[in-house]
Amino acid sequence: MTQPPFPLPPGVQELSAVGQQPDSVLKLLLFVDRRPGAQELIRQARSLLERLGSGLQMELEVVDICEQPYLVEHFKLVATPALVKINPSPRQTLAGNNLVYQIEHWWPRWQQELVEASSDGASLDQGKREADSLAASAQVLRLSDELFRLQQEKEELQQQLAFKDRILAMLAHDLRNPLTAASIALETIELSGDRLTPQLMAQMVRHARTQTKAMNRMITDILQAARGTSAEFTIAACQFDITHLCKEVLLHLRNRFDSKQQTIEEDLPTDLPLVYADTERIRQVLINLLDNASKYTPAGGTIQMRAMHRTTQKVQISVGDNGPGIPEENRERIFEDQFRLKRDEAQDGYGIGLSLCRRIIRAHYGQIWVDSVPGCGSSFHFTLPVFDQKRSTQ
Repeated sequence: MTQPPFPLPPGVQELSAVGQQPDSVLKLLLFVDRRPGAQELIRQARSLLERLGSGLQMELEVVDICEQPYLVEHFKLVATPALVKINPSPRQTLAGNNLVYQIEHWWPRWQQELVEASSDGASLDQGKREADSLAASAQVLRLSDELFRLQQEKEELQQQLAFKDRILAMLAHDLRNPLTAASIALETIELSGDRLTPQLMAQMVRHARTQTKAMNRMITDILQAARGTSAEFTIAACQFDITHLCKEVLLHLRNRFDSKQQTIEEDLPTDLPLVYADTERIRQVLINLLDNASKYTPAGGTIQMRAMHRTTQKVQISVGDNGPGIPEENRERIFEDQFRLKRDEAQDGYGIGLSLCRRIIRAHYGQIWVDSVPGCGSSFHFTLPVFDQKRSTQ
């Protein structure tokens, strides 16, 4: 038989030589899995065959279906353990937990087939064709499995490249607005010089600083997404007033809400305990959630922002809208990297905002989830740890 371009898998090498062996060799394949009792079955089968086949040429090959699934497919096995008689022909398959009994039952017939094969030269050619077919089929199946795996890897890499291309294109587009606004503010300061009042000068500086922070957040989002889900966040936790931060973020996004004539409903108590978290990371979460709320709330709609002292250890923040809502089957998936609802695929966005929010909140040992009624809106909630004064002084 022509040698393959590379070595055959274990178990198939022996099978490819069946046709070169005397036709009086009994060739058996025993298929087992890794369940308890498999080794005992192998021992019993070997012992029985040694006793019955004294004086006969016989080979028993044990096949672990976990290591050689392509052979299972080749023989179209539907259950294990199973025993396949390869030679002499015709092929025969036994299956079930009573294999030892079945071997003993069929042994006289196999002996007769060996005798007939010895006296019939044609059966030798048939056995060789059977072995060649088996070896070729097993090799094709193995190559098919490898091709399928490589195809999956290729598709995953293509998706990653397409995602990065889309991110770069949108990032370049989104950075243009804050970059232009910051440049205008700085040029105004440079060209106007002493003609600017101190108040207007401070306003221009604040505006430029706000826009550069917005660009920094965009770049941070992209870098965090590029690092993948396994990347760890560096958390610089401190105690701060979460109510003050919420109001600050609402003020920062006021122009966006006003452009769509959206109403903001606040319920932000001033007596909430201090939280212990990374201020800039939580600012990022609030901006992402409020950006989404504004995006999906129609013009003239309402956005809610609430805070409450949920337990002695946790403060809960909620951001709600009256947009289209989220289908129930997607309420967990929206927090996955790069996941976007089909209705949103044509809209601007990276598909990474909510996944970053979840990673940030989990890094603070908090929880984040969504409640939604399709057609009536969504409410995103997350929790943060309360600052423990006693623990901090220990």
